[in-house]
Amino acid sequence: MKIVDLKCAIIGKSPIVRIVTDEGVSGYGQAETWKPYLKPHILAFREALIGEDPTNVERVMLKIRQRGSFKPWGAAVSVIEMALWDVAGKAANLPVHKLLGGRVRDRIRVYNGSIRFPISGYEPEHMADDLKKMMDLPEGFTIIKQPIGFHSPMKRIPDFYYGEPNASPFHGALDRGPITEKGLRHLVDCVAAMKEVAGDRIGLALDCGPGWMLSDAIRLARMLEPYHLLWIEDLLSGDYTPWVNAGVYRELTCASTTPIHTGEQIYLRQNFKELIEGQAVNVVGPDPADVGGIAELKWIAEYADLHSIMMAPHGTANGLLGLGALIQVCATLPQNFIAFEYTTGDSDWWYDIVEGLPQTIVKDGFVDVIERPGMGVDLLPERARLYLAEDDQTFFD
Repeated sequence: MKIVDLKCAIIGKSPIVRIVTDEGVSGYGQAETWKPYLKPHILAFREALIGEDPTNVERVMLKIRQRGSFKPWGAAVSVIEMALWDVAGKAANLPVHKLLGGRVRDRIRVYNGSIRFPISGYEPEHMADDLKKMMDLPEGFTIIKQPIGFHSPMKRIPDFYYGEPNASPFHGALDRGPITEKGLRHLVDCVAAMKEVAGDRIGLALDCGPGWMLSDAIRLARMLEPYHLLWIEDLLSGDYTPWVNAGVYRELTCASTTPIHTGEQIYLRQNFKELIEGQAVNVVGPDPADVGGIAELKWIAEYADLHSIMMAPHGTANGLLGLGALIQVCATLPQNFIAFEYTTGDSDWWYDIVEGLPQTIVKDGFVDVIERPGMGVDLLPERARLYLAEDDQTFFD
């Protein structure tokens, strides 16, 4: 089998890769939503892939892996990797998890991820009401992660921190500065209100930043110790910050019993090495659509497990093809796996243009492992064609 073409189209808001082979088998991968600017970056790898055997995934990846970088630029390499695995699974008539060593679990815990409600405000009562709505969802999530602090409009509350909001129009622009006493106490009051609703029925996690100074992050982690949170995420670095800061994270982690989590922006295993070997965090959360793909994520999970560090992969906006990829790889991860971040279609019509998903995807906070060949979730070309832009009309030809 040989690759004869690499294509990329924007479907809805997502860059979708198609690897075309000379045997009529195509593999698909989906980058995180809202990144149409990745299309030329993805297509720049076309000539490197033509003529390669897509079932030799690692051999192909050795040609392009060094051309990625931290989020968002690692997505171009990651989405190609996932499309290669999709081809390999279809060619073998096996689900990808069989090619990764086989599943160790039949169902996989997920948390709310891209399922969010508009919050009327960021006072304690608003946060408590939002959490109650989350708990009442039919998905029955056993873990819920809430945006708070710098990862939410809470940072716009007057006198929340000693700094000026970042004027950048881009998502992930780094608002950063020392927290006021008022802001710190307000955040803790919000957590207390949510825990009053949650009790010990669910695991509550917080998406906190990035943007915190180390001294404030230590204060926060210590003040949150009585609430037995599952983790607090990305205080010092995170979404779209192209560095790791493992040494600083280690100071934070050593200062409190509240579990510390980071990793969604990090590209490749090498950049997790210091975090893991230095026990710099308690939980790592690479995103398969940014870290270099699913095999890269599995390697990181296994190395983290050797160091007693837990794994909770990111995946908020990876769409339905990305959901298939997360299911396949998370079925194979070791026992340090907690849950992955559930991702949905960015428009309702996405559910009409794919096959492989059950009618009810999440039951009691879990998704079942998909046993279809490849990634298990596949595009239906005749239906998906309706949502192609004019310059992408040849995507399925």
